[in-house]
Amino acid sequence: MMWGYGWDMGWSWLFGLLMLVGIVLLVVLAVRVFGGSSSRGGGPGATGPTPGPSRARQILDERYAKGELTVEQYREQVQVLGENP
Repeated sequence: MMWGYGWDMGWSWLFGLLMLVGIVLLVVLAVRVFGGSSSRGGGPGATGPTPGPSRARQILDERYAKGELTVEQYREQVQVLGENP
């Protein structure tokens, strides 16, 4: 009599090991998806997206586009801001 153990009792450790590996992989995947790692989208040392022009520069660009500033005034103000025209 086998008392319910059957022929596959020797393989149950493999099933347990595979379950453990699967759970670990799910946890790692969840951490990567919900953790927001800082190196996403690039290799080591990658930074986030480059920031756009400052709000002061945006206002200056709008005033220039409306014709409120001349080219000389615009260039002078960009130099004062320390940004490239």
